[in-house]
Amino acid sequence: MDYWVQERLQCLQQAFDQKYCQEVEKISNIVAGRFQKGHTLLICGNGGSAADAQHIAAEFVGRFHLERPGLPAMALGTNPATLTAWSNDHEFETIFSRQVECFGKAGDMLWVLSTSGKSRNVIEALKVAKEKGLITIGMAGNNGGMMNNLVDYPLFVSEKNTPYIQEIHLITYHRICEQVENQLFAHHRLEKPLTVS
Repeated sequence: MDYWVQERLQCLQQAFDQKYCQEVEKISNIVAGRFQKGHTLLICGNGGSAADAQHIAAEFVGRFHLERPGLPAMALGTNPATLTAWSNDHEFETIFSRQVECFGKAGDMLWVLSTSGKSRNVIEALKVAKEKGLITIGMAGNNGGMMNNLVDYPLFVSEKNTPYIQEIHLITYHRICEQVENQLFAHHRLEKPLTVS
């Protein structure tokens, strides 16, 4: 057990080097600034990354630590009627790009998550986002995979193990959510810490 914990901590330490941490802080500032200007954040991913997309949206719409107004964030994998109708009648590869086409406006943000960096539906979403003038944020393992030239603000790591990449992603987006909230709502009171009963 001790060896496993040390291995996990070492993986996280390697991922969160100075360059990566600086990029996290830069992206926090970008997201906060876009929200301040009234723009929306769209988020997408597959599998565990779809769950992460929902988690991120919930932190912004609800709250992270502070009691404050909600922020406009939407996960694109949450409507099963849309997902199943479009993928059945057309193709699975464009389930996210179709929604970016519908909901994204110039100046909005698209935040994608892909542990492999090769998810076709995420790649297609990034392409449409570029065409429509959205700011793109990408999180991936495998040094970004196929996302390298499609993302304005990359958060890529060299890790190749999917669960380990997801652990890095969780800590990363929690930090961004926390920083955005602190920047926009520093005057709001802290929520009382949750206690486990």
